[in-house]
Amino acid sequence: MTTLPSGPVDSPAADDHRVVCHLDRLLDQRSMTLVELAARTDITVVNLSVLKNGRARAIRFTTLTALCDALDCTPGDLFEVRGATTS
Repeated sequence: MTTLPSGPVDSPAADDHRVVCHLDRLLDQRSMTLVELAARTDITVVNLSVLKNGRARAIRFTTLTALCDALDCTPGDLFEVRGATTS
């Protein structure tokens, strides 16, 4: 039986990620509040605030799907990888 390490090996520090969430911009474009988005998605205002303020470290696909449905957007509209190069 193989035992896996308890944490990621050679992973960057938590603040080293380059993923940026544009939830604030999308809400502004749609004249929507976090409270309204929370009601539409059944995601707590606290969790949406964590995402909006860039403090989230992960997101579930079900959450991402709910956000995209409620905001009529794609994951690419919601998130950006800063410093990414395109081919």
